[in-house]
Amino acid sequence: MDIDTKDRNQATSIEAEVRKTTQFLMPANLNTTPNAKDGYNVYPAHALGAGKIFNGFDTLAEYIIDQKVVVIDGYAGVFWDKIQAALQMHFTGAGLSVNWIKTEDLLKPAGEIELLVEPFLGEYGSVWGTKTDLTLSDLYDTSLTGQQPTDSDINIIIGTGAALCGWDASLIYIDLPKNELQFRMRAGSITNLGVADVNAPFQMYKRFYFVDWVMLNSHKKAILNKIAVMADGQWPDTINWMYKKDLEEGLNKLSTSVLRVRPWFEPGAWGGQWIKNNIDHINKDVINLAWSFELIVPENGLVFESDGNLLEVSFDTIMFSNNQNILGKHAERFGDEFPIRFDFLDTYDGGNLSIQCHPKLKYIQENFGETITQDETYYILDCEDNARVYLGFQDSIDPDEFRNVLEESQENGTEIGIEKYVQSHPAKKHDLFLIPNSTVHSAGAGNLVLEISATPYIFTFKMYDWVRLDLDGNPRPINIDHAFNNLDFNRKGKQVYRELISKPQVIESGAGYQLVHVPTHAEHFYDVHRIEFDHKVTVETNNVCHVLMLVEGQAVLLETADGTKKEFAYAETFVIPAAAQSYTLTNTGKGRAKVIKAFLK
Repeated sequence: MDIDTKDRNQATSIEAEVRKTTQFLMPANLNTTPNAKDGYNVYPAHALGAGKIFNGFDTLAEYIIDQKVVVIDGYAGVFWDKIQAALQMHFTGAGLSVNWIKTEDLLKPAGEIELLVEPFLGEYGSVWGTKTDLTLSDLYDTSLTGQQPTDSDINIIIGTGAALCGWDASLIYIDLPKNELQFRMRAGSITNLGVADVNAPFQMYKRFYFVDWVMLNSHKKAILNKIAVMADGQWPDTINWMYKKDLEEGLNKLSTSVLRVRPWFEPGAWGGQWIKNNIDHINKDVINLAWSFELIVPENGLVFESDGNLLEVSFDTIMFSNNQNILGKHAERFGDEFPIRFDFLDTYDGGNLSIQCHPKLKYIQENFGETITQDETYYILDCEDNARVYLGFQDSIDPDEFRNVLEESQENGTEIGIEKYVQSHPAKKHDLFLIPNSTVHSAGAGNLVLEISATPYIFTFKMYDWVRLDLDGNPRPINIDHAFNNLDFNRKGKQVYRELISKPQVIESGAGYQLVHVPTHAEHFYDVHRIEFDHKVTVETNNVCHVLMLVEGQAVLLETADGTKKEFAYAETFVIPAAAQSYTLTNTGKGRAKVIKAFLK
């Protein structure tokens, strides 16, 4: 992967003004195609062929000039002023008059919007709210739908929600990856919809998650079939775009073969060194990396490539258009929600995760507006010799005593001998620990955990965090009340070993091959297999989506029934849609390959 260091440094200095992160911005153009033999690819792109993705505001301006009247809609966090200025420069050069209408000028007053969203934001200091039932149109004045083109050479309505105007015109949509939105949020270069001032990052994130993203995702789904041009707005100084018909072809192809989202990485209080030591082409000038968003699809995107130009769209784009192909017989149950999550928790040479639990299904539905809850498992991808996982209570647990000790620690900053209350289990490579909702748990230091879970990902009720501060020097939120509303104190003693530590069983075998069932808990709606093979194996989807990762070996070549071929390196996550029908894995490295397969029951 050839990314010029001088260009990288120049770009980084510009980006620092508008995005707060140590991690690199995805390049707008890749000069070479990464090879799985080179290891983990941080910019996985799905090739469309030549002439499908265009670069630069000049090319987009030419398209707009041909149309004369356009609607430019897009996601929150897009730098609308920069886009307008860049396009205007080309229009001025062509001697054309332009009538610009900005949707931000048509929003309701900030105070009125604040009253609308307030019921969904919970208490000020809480990290959670409730998913909104507002629609994007609720934030705008009725004059938005009354705007009309003028006699100017070009008429443009631009900004989030622009398609609500109802113009019969070409619709351009500018998407923005969720990680870049958050980096801009942390830098204070953007605000929430209809908000005049920059708030604390955790408050902005809560508003995005529970209000803005909900409205924007529904709006995107509603207008998806009307979009003529899809653009990627993650670069401050350029833009890549493509025609929607080419995007549709790309999405259709992915939905019947194989896809991989673009991962992204974050430091954290417990963070370790495995990701830094084993994944290239990320910025390693950081204190640690705590997790990788491997497949947390509310915040991951799909990247397409043409002539080296890259364009990313949010993952829900493929669910809105192709959910039946992706989920097969489970599409009716989960709809547009992709239900399985893969992420890395890196405590290698790091610290313990907090002692925590997750909400029961009824609790998350009634309090936070989610449809499914955070049922998890820990798959140990790698670990140090003395690594451990905290899981389940000791047989002697006294809930009242445990709560008193936790509250005293929170109030006085005193350390707790946590193993008096919570069991600690040795961790080995390829172990699977089962964490259905309401189960007390934590990953100890020295692990690289592949978290195979249901998709919800922010509902962690911390009870004890080892009396430490976050990377900004602030105490991390402790949520004892929420935890004790959900903890199952019957998950204790010998029952923990019987029910919460998976017991693998070989269920198929042949020459150079075996299929291992790594059972999940009865409450998990997904199950896990490990495919172990020396040379080649073919797998049927049976109209079920499979999420895969090579957990031992160097690389595997995947070929789906339609002839699509893709090679994947160690630790890369990839998804086989139900509509792929079947796929063949070929071991292209040395030794036996082991591939984890998670799928819906």
